[in-house]
Amino acid sequence: MFDAISPRYDLLNHLLSLGLDYRWRARAIRALALREGDRVLDLCTGTADLALAAVTGRRGRASRVVGVDLAGAMLVRGLEKARARSLGDRVAFVRGDATRIPLADRSMDAAMIAFGIRNVHDPARACREIARVLRPRGRLAILEFGLPSVPGLRQLYLWYFQRVLPRIGRLVSSHGEAYSYLPASVRTFPSPQAFSDVLARAGFTAVRARRLSLGIVYLYLAVKGEEESPQRERRER
Repeated sequence: MFDAISPRYDLLNHLLSLGLDYRWRARAIRALALREGDRVLDLCTGTADLALAAVTGRRGRASRVVGVDLAGAMLVRGLEKARARSLGDRVAFVRGDATRIPLADRSMDAAMIAFGIRNVHDPARACREIARVLRPRGRLAILEFGLPSVPGLRQLYLWYFQRVLPRIGRLVSSHGEAYSYLPASVRTFPSPQAFSDVLARAGFTAVRARRLSLGIVYLYLAVKGEEESPQRERRER
C-alpha cells in the first residue's frame, strides 16, 4: 500500500495537513536537541522528510541519520530527495522491519518516528528494539496522530478525517484503500496514556506526551534509562 502511494505521498501529507506537518516535524527535531556528532535513527522513515530535517535544522543538527523502512519505493523517494539536496553522505537508507531493526546495540544517540508507529504490527516490540539500539540516555521523539478532546472540534475533525480526507486521498493518489486506512488506524491506536505506558515498559524514562494542534497530533518524548553495570547486577544477585 505504501509503495503504491509513494509518488504522491509528500504532496498529500502537505495538502491534507494544511501544511502543519512542517511545523510538527520541526517541533520534534527541536525537542531532540540534536548535537553535531549525533547518530540518529529515523524509523519508518517513509520519504525521509524527518531524516532530512534532522541534518539541516537551524537549532542543532545530526551528523548522520539512518532511515529504516519496510516500503522499498518510499526509500527510493527518500534517497532521491537526499541526493537532490547533496545530503547523500549524511542520510543512509536501510530496508528493514521496525520490530527487528538492522542496527547494532547501543549504536544511536537519538531516535525518531513521524506518523509510523501505528503502522507497525507490534508497536511494543518496536519500542523495545528502539531502546536496544539507543545508547544509555539516548533521546526518543515520536509524532503520531491523535483525536482532539475539545467538544465540537472533535466531531468536526472526525467528519473531516472520515469523510473528506479519504476522498481527497483517493482522488490525488488513485489508491482506493490507503486513505481509508489512515483514519481507521488512528482510531485504533492506543490513547496517549496507554502508549506512554508502552514506552515505559520498553525501558524509557521521563516519558511525556505533548499535545500539538489541539490534540490532532501528539509528540511523545522519552529517554532511554541508564543500563545497570555488571558489578551492580552481580551484587543484586
